Amino acid sequence: MNSNLPPVWAFPPKVLRFLVIVLLVLGVFFRFVNIERKVYWFDETLTSLRISGYTMSETVGQVCTGQEIGVKDLQKYQRLTPEKTLTDTINSFVVENAQHPPLYYVLSRFWAQLFGSSVAVIRSLSAIISLLVFPCIYWLCLELFESSFVGWVAVALIAVSPFHVLYAQEAREYSLWTVTILLSSATLLRAMRVETKFSWLMYAISVALGLYTFLFSVLVTIAHGVYVFVIERFRFTQRVIAYLLASLLGFLAFTPWLVIVITNLGKVNETTDWTSNKIPNLSLIKSWIVNLSYFFIDFNYDLRSVYNDSVLKLIVKFLIPVILILVGYSIYFLCRNTQQRIWLFILILIGVTALPLAMPDLILGGVRSQASRYLIPTYLGIQLAVAYLLATQIISTVNNQRQKLWQLVTVTLISAGVMSCAISSQAETWWLKALNIYTPQMVRIINQTANPLLIVSCEGSSSIGHGMFLSHVLAPKVRLRLVNESNVAQISDNFSNSFSDVFLYNPDYNTISQVFLDKLENQHKYKIEKNIYPENFALWKLSK
Repeated sequence: MNSNLPPVWAFPPKVLRFLVIVLLVLGVFFRFVNIERKVYWFDETLTSLRISGYTMSETVGQVCTGQEIGVKDLQKYQRLTPEKTLTDTINSFVVENAQHPPLYYVLSRFWAQLFGSSVAVIRSLSAIISLLVFPCIYWLCLELFESSFVGWVAVALIAVSPFHVLYAQEAREYSLWTVTILLSSATLLRAMRVETKFSWLMYAISVALGLYTFLFSVLVTIAHGVYVFVIERFRFTQRVIAYLLASLLGFLAFTPWLVIVITNLGKVNETTDWTSNKIPNLSLIKSWIVNLSYFFIDFNYDLRSVYNDSVLKLIVKFLIPVILILVGYSIYFLCRNTQQRIWLFILILIGVTALPLAMPDLILGGVRSQASRYLIPTYLGIQLAVAYLLATQIISTVNNQRQKLWQLVTVTLISAGVMSCAISSQAETWWLKALNIYTPQMVRIINQTANPLLIVSCEGSSSIGHGMFLSHVLAPKVRLRLVNESNVAQISDNFSNSFSDVFLYNPDYNTISQVFLDKLENQHKYKIEKNIYPENFALWKLSK
């Protein structure tokens, strides 16, 4: 343990203790405030679709008929109904989404049965689960650094981390995954310390929970294994054997779902083929840098429209390089000032969970590592290193000027997080809702018309999700026709006389076929006015 740190259970000074409590309260507040405000986007509507017990293919067959329907007709597939049971929920993942283990979604179904299926209710489960991050990261810091003070600092940082707050309000499994990562790491370190059968059993349970939450938990377990082997100098000691047995027990508990994944591997590859999209390596590295900054500061960096405020733009441009330097120095400081068992754990957690995603992207092409949610274990390791650096420096008595400098750095970092969360809490959408960043502007255009009809393309295997999310934001007066190439001919030739405005929503330019457009223009004599609205809106207007 670093000599600059207080004793294990020592409380921080009163001022710092008050600051951490305030930040903790703010963190809880930001996780629940305006939880229903941001658009319920594509991925989240698939969550509601699954927990309601419907499959995509079943829903497409029932709604993509070319017949006119209302917004409420689509809500049927976003709500729990008596004819669909928990078995249907699990089966929807088995046949179409096996890469998403069922734990979070089963919990969500029970949650919806208790409190309803509204956007606020479904998201609130993730927010409540995210509160478990605070005791878990505190416990991990106790086990790793033997310092409650580092734990307090880590809690303060993660409480107002923009990334963690965003995913706490997301109806997906990533807040639960964050909890299982921290929990399994803490239980591993405790099992290595006390070396009892019960402690290793707790680790085995945490491994199983992680795997049933997200498949990439296997990387976390492998990282733990590498750590144990290195600490034990690659000898088959009692600790190594205990780890192997515990992790094997966890994997055996996961075997039923693993068999499902392997059996449906073709479907899994089909639904995850977007990860093989190739982008320039320079763009990929830039995305890594931006994603890292999101854990400390986030003014919606990827949205150019947010930069109408030049002050925010300057703050972001200045702080991102500072954050990179801070992270690099934190890891260097950690390695120089802690025991091997401490810095090795963090470095292995960062490396083993990042390299299997980053290296294939760099060598073969792909965007696996561009998805920041896939690298949550890596970023948690980085946040632990930063927490240790700040904790040791803000109470350092060696150099008063240096202490004040690091206190300023800490205040700046925390202030940036608080400001980011405050801005995000008022927004209608954000960078993580990538497919629906411009949905609010598009929906306002449609809702402002007197009697609109919206034609939604059902081309593409996952296109039904676009119709689902629209059901949460369109006004009840809007009528819809979900059509594909085979039933576009069913569109009435005189529907333009029945509606004030006719729109075509084309969310995926790659899957909508030219045949589909030709039928609209040649058979039905509609002019597709593609240049009225910005291309990012994916909204076209039809006129005779």
